[in-house]
Amino acid sequence: MVRPTILVIEDEEAQRLILQHNLEEAGYEVICAEDGEIGWELITDYRPDLIVLDWMMPKLSGLELCRRIKSSAKTKNTPIIMLSARSEEVDRIRGLDIGADDYVSKPYSIKELLARIKGQIRRVRGAAVAEKLSFDGIELDMETYRVTRSGENIKLGPIEFKLLATFLEKPGKVWSRDALLDRVWGRDIYVDTRTVDVHIGRLRRALCKNGEEDLVRTVRGAGYALG
Repeated sequence: MVRPTILVIEDEEAQRLILQHNLEEAGYEVICAEDGEIGWELITDYRPDLIVLDWMMPKLSGLELCRRIKSSAKTKNTPIIMLSARSEEVDRIRGLDIGADDYVSKPYSIKELLARIKGQIRRVRGAAVAEKLSFDGIELDMETYRVTRSGENIKLGPIEFKLLATFLEKPGKVWSRDALLDRVWGRDIYVDTRTVDVHIGRLRRALCKNGEEDLVRTVRGAGYALG
């Protein structure tokens, strides 16, 4: 099996070298960039399996680069783990809302970061087995990042897309808010459960934009289900 390629974009040389060493020891192919602009060039050249991205960088910030990656059809499905010294909940939510798949606060444990990287790669490679999901007129394509309902295109943000993909994997299954937080936002990401309600509301509005039936069901005291 081809070893996964990890792109590390980190402006602090010491941090970059430590990450490179530990990732290579863990069996990954590693390429590195010292700023966001170089990182973007390497992304388009190498198409890495995962990106470890520092938030605060010169020339092009991690936040802006994350937005650019997730806006491109060729790179938007590439998992991003964002590193930041900013540990406030609002910063975590901001990073995740623009498309980061996970968020790790500095200082961090190398073992924890490696575990998160492994989980993200497992998730993406597992999703590749079933690239298209559908239920009652709703179709989701994991490869092209497109969602349609009755043939009409539906625009979803990154979080809403992940929520819908989760629901479509097992229609009818009731997901608690905590389970959705773990699945969509990632374990150990401390986001208020009310954030789930906000994004469920956005998902509902997108799916019912033309007056269609609301298929996202609220189960009082339990959570949410599709159908």
